[in-house]
This record gives sequence, C-alpha cells and structure tokens, in this order.
Amino acid sequence: MTDQRPELGVKQEGPVLRLRLQRPDRRNAMTREMLAQLVDQVEGASEREEVRVIVLSGEGEHFCSGMDLIAVNAESKKKPRVGDIQRRLPRGANRLIQAMLHAQIPIVCAVRGWASGLGCHLALASDFVIASRRARFSEPFVARGFTPDSGATYLLARVVGLVRARRMLLLGEEVSGEQAADWGLVHEAVEDEALEAATEEITRRLAESATFALGLTKWLMHRSLDLDLADALSNEALALELSARSRDFKEGLAAFAKKRPPRYEGR
Repeated sequence: MTDQRPELGVKQEGPVLRLRLQRPDRRNAMTREMLAQLVDQVEGASEREEVRVIVLSGEGEHFCSGMDLIAVNAESKKKPRVGDIQRRLPRGANRLIQAMLHAQIPIVCAVRGWASGLGCHLALASDFVIASRRARFSEPFVARGFTPDSGATYLLARVVGLVRARRMLLLGEEVSGEQAADWGLVHEAVEDEALEAATEEITRRLAESATFALGLTKWLMHRSLDLDLADALSNEALALELSARSRDFKEGLAAFAKKRPPRYEGR
C-alpha cells in the first residue's frame, strides 16, 4: 500500500522554506491536519537558523478557498457540544495567523485563483503577497450567514481601511488581484505567467537581507499597532541595541565604507 500524498508540501531550499497547499481538487481548502502542520512549520522555522524566508503557495489554479467545512464536519461522528468553535479556533486557524504575524522571518505568499476566507487571511498575515491580476480575494462569511474568523476583522481593516473592509466583510464584494494591488492589500499584481518569477525575485531579496534586523523590524511594526508612541520608541531602542551587535550590522557598515553590496549571512 502506497502512502497518500501529503496535503502540505514542505521543502527546504537553502535559506528558503517552501510551504505548499496540495489539495487542488478542493481548491486547496484547509483541513484541521493541514492547519496543525502549518502551525508546526511556521513556529518551528523561527528556531531553525538556516531558514531566512518562508514562501507560502497553493498547487493548481487556486491558492486557498478557506476551511473545508465539509471535511471538518465529516470528522465529527456526532453533533459537537455548545462552545466547540470557541474552544477549537485558538488551537487552529487563530494560532496559525498569530504564528505568521509573530514569526521574525519574512513570509512571502503567492496567490492565483481564489483566496477566500482563511485563504484571504493567510495572505493578509503574510509580509509580501504577489498575486495574479485575475486572483480573487473574498470574505464570504456574512453572505453564508455567519461571522468572520481567523483575524478577518482585525487584519483587513488595518490593511485596507474600514471603508474598504466593510465592502468585503459586510457586502461580500470580491476583489481582483489588480484591485487588491490598488488597495494595498497585496504587494504586487502580475500576469499569471509572471507570478512565479515575481515571487522568486522578492524571495531572493529577502533571503539575502540582514535577517536579524529584518525580523526585529517586522516585530516592531506589528507591536506598534497596539502601543502608544512612548512604548513604540522604547521598543525601537531595544531592537537597535540588539541589531547593532549582529554580524550583519558589521557587514553592512563594512560594505557601505567600501562602496560594495553587502553579503549578509543572517547572523
């Protein structure tokens, strides 16, 4: 008997950790097992010195159509007791979104086709999103009679503003990749055939960057959303103290003095 193909592809290529959703027949809809695997990979990447950037993508014509509610419901032999969703989310989708935001490693997301529900939130929680112009970002919750989850109301309003967030969350309006780029929801929108090359270019730039300083800067930006100016300035001083002690800082100074490109090692 042969092993089933994994639903999450994991591949380490030098400094790049590639995570690929592999359920193309279900538009890469997520199962609980996939969620758990993604959490393990994202959280674990922060402890692996060789990982300097994470790339998240989906196999086939679509990135991710959200949670596979049919598969999730099929796992239950009987109706769950009241409070099941409230107890389960912190260990699943919510934990994944937090892991992506807190990871001091840049995350690049490549989106073609549908990025719906949780799929949209995976993109929002990434640091850079390269999307096909024909990609479709969707928040279908209210249209289906229930409320958003996995950071939708927190992330979307902060990324595109309240007015545009209302259009997606309350009216269920879909946003194309091209429109998403205009809104600032994604880093760049390209033609389908250029998606892989554009993703690889931003990945290369991040993999060659000063990893420690980059990670601390990501941490500073996310923490500042919940702080006043005094605390944000205090965090900046702490991060500067730490980054100034890194090898990459010394290499950056040497490269500047000698007028050459820096060769960062991520240390």
